[in-house]
Amino acid sequence: MNEDSTGGGPSVPDSQWYDADAGPLVRPYAMTGGRTRPGPSNVRFDLIALVVVDDDPPGPAEESLLGPEHRSLLALCRAETQSVAELSADADLPVGVVRVLLGDLLESGFVRVSRPVPPAQLPDERILREVIDGLRAL
Repeated sequence: MNEDSTGGGPSVPDSQWYDADAGPLVRPYAMTGGRTRPGPSNVRFDLIALVVVDDDPPGPAEESLLGPEHRSLLALCRAETQSVAELSADADLPVGVVRVLLGDLLESGFVRVSRPVPPAQLPDERILREVIDGLRAL
């Protein structure tokens, strides 16, 4: 076996699991405190649910108590309304982690989430086609 470059023990060839230039890696369970579900209310965030900063969020003192990932999500939401999937991509975090962090932000009153309209409540396709045809006839 080879010694690793730090002299800390044996290393397996090609076992480096992250880029040295990327810096330290924080495991997802560390960001969520080991939780896999968002908050005690077990709210479920759809990937296309829209997240916005609440009109009357808690003050800066409460925000300073948040972790860096929470603050990053808040900054992204302040810039523009985003879906859960977009937040995950923009924050470069797994969707599961984003859902847990959003649950914290929702329960703390920092954000509001508008859930997508269920398919059963969407207008009938036939009606939409009639409207389009009527507009084209104008």
